Amino acid sequence: MSAVPVSIRTEPQPAAAVLPMRSEDTAPKASDRHRRVRAPEWMVSALAMVAGIAVFVVAWAIVARKGGAIPGPGVVWKEAMVIFSDPFYSKGPNDQGIGWNVLSSLKRVGIGFGLAATAGIPAGFIIGRFKFLSDMAAPIIAMLKPVSPLAWLPIGLLLFKAANPAAIYVIFVCSLWPMIVNTAVGVRQIPQDYLNVARVLNLSEWKVFTTILFPAVLPYMITGVRLSIGVAWLVIVAAEMLTGGVGIGFWVWDEWNNLKVEHIIIAIFTIGIVGLLLEQALVLLAKRFSYN
Repeated sequence: MSAVPVSIRTEPQPAAAVLPMRSEDTAPKASDRHRRVRAPEWMVSALAMVAGIAVFVVAWAIVARKGGAIPGPGVVWKEAMVIFSDPFYSKGPNDQGIGWNVLSSLKRVGIGFGLAATAGIPAGFIIGRFKFLSDMAAPIIAMLKPVSPLAWLPIGLLLFKAANPAAIYVIFVCSLWPMIVNTAVGVRQIPQDYLNVARVLNLSEWKVFTTILFPAVLPYMITGVRLSIGVAWLVIVAAEMLTGGVGIGFWVWDEWNNLKVEHIIIAIFTIGIVGLLLEQALVLLAKRFSYN
């Protein structure tokens, strides 16, 4: 028997009816309504800083209340309002406002730091450029770098016979090492292939310095400058305590002799804030350069 073909007829299916969207379908879900929004990074940093300061002040108040010898935040704040209401008064060489003392210290730091930068950065380039000089200077720097700043003060007094240049001399010596070391390290990190290409092209030493050495060493050099300014500001306080005159270090020692501990705490905060501003100024300066 032969199979009889069977044809199957399919009817077209009706299109699905489009139902009107209900209002609850357009309403946001509960999970969407309660979704967390991440706070900006600057806000998180600001809140962290405020929280850190608050914890510090609370801990300070507790220590002051338990110990009794250290004045609390409220007492120090009231004295600070009095001191900074007229920071530039002058009633003689040994009785001047805290503003004049800070400016005098900054002047000494500027002179000593400027001399150290003028001598230290070129010395770092020269020492890093020649391996023989680097090997010869390494033990001398390693031996003199850890010496306490106050150990250099008698040498300064012996050389200059006066307190002010002796303090500047101490700043100069102590600020010198970070700039020399960091600059020399930056020079040593330059790939030798760059210098070989410069030698093949017969570039002058000035051309090698401006096109290869300086751009490559700049980040190391700025790091050394930042370290040196911190050291300089740290050293001047200790030096002025011994040399006297006008300066924030002498002001701290004078307030100790007057048994005004709250003024000493004000000076500590002032020294810290000024040091922070100096470092941040160098950070902003560093961001203006391109290291590529």
